[in-house]
Amino acid sequence: MEEFVKICAIRDQVEADYLSAQLNEQGIPHLIRSYHDSAYDGIFQMQKGWGALYAPESLRADIEKICRETDSLAEPDNS
Repeated sequence: MEEFVKICAIRDQVEADYLSAQLNEQGIPHLIRSYHDSAYDGIFQMQKGWGALYAPESLRADIEKICRETDSLAEPDNS
């Protein structure tokens, strides 16, 4: 199994759900991580954004294409 890397930032829960549905439909493995931490009352979401999408690097181009088509790519991660 290929290591998952950060592909893009996610703006909110609605975007996360929609993007996840699109990727599931295409059979693309992914993980959506929320930055919410109840112990800190969500302060990290204010600093970092809602969350991020992680997937295999080899699928980055396919995922970014889906993000552009759905206007979901908030912040590509080019690191």
